[in-house]
Amino acid sequence: RPGGRVTANRRPATVHDFGGFPSELFEFSYPAQGSPELAERVVDLLAPAVVQLDTGWGLDHGTWSALAHMYPEADIPVVQLGVDARLTTAEHYALGSCLRPLREDGILILGSGNVVHNLGVYAWDRPLIPPYSWAVHFDSWVRQAIMERRFEDVICYKRCGPDAALAVPTPEHYVPL
Repeated sequence: RPGGRVTANRRPATVHDFGGFPSELFEFSYPAQGSPELAERVVDLLAPAVVQLDTGWGLDHGTWSALAHMYPEADIPVVQLGVDARLTTAEHYALGSCLRPLREDGILILGSGNVVHNLGVYAWDRPLIPPYSWAVHFDSWVRQAIMERRFEDVICYKRCGPDAALAVPTPEHYVPL
């Protein structure tokens, strides 16, 4: 479906949109309340971008996996804005900038994802090995760019070189940053 989606459910479901992990993750529930009113405000702030209210999805692992540690009681209202696969990293950054009024009103904006996310090379049979050098390098490079407020480098992360391609084989986990 083209365009972005923002959850507009009063009680969004916990969505388990992954595979190959322990059964405990599939049994986990994050019963946060939604906020259709806030979802409508998000759509208004992002106009004229195509962002639609969505009552058919819920909170996917990119949202609940972070919030479960931050707010284990699920005692805050949660609205999830999904990545629009048609947009570039720069376009996502521009959309994120449109949400600044929410931050100014005291609303937490959490860009959840992963700087490094390459399950294709993960050593499933050896989970305790040290991280790959390319992963450490890319993570450090992005962290330094953020700390130095070099947002153009964060957006144009491929400038980091070949390590970027290994760290970000597909952008959907990176662009929420």
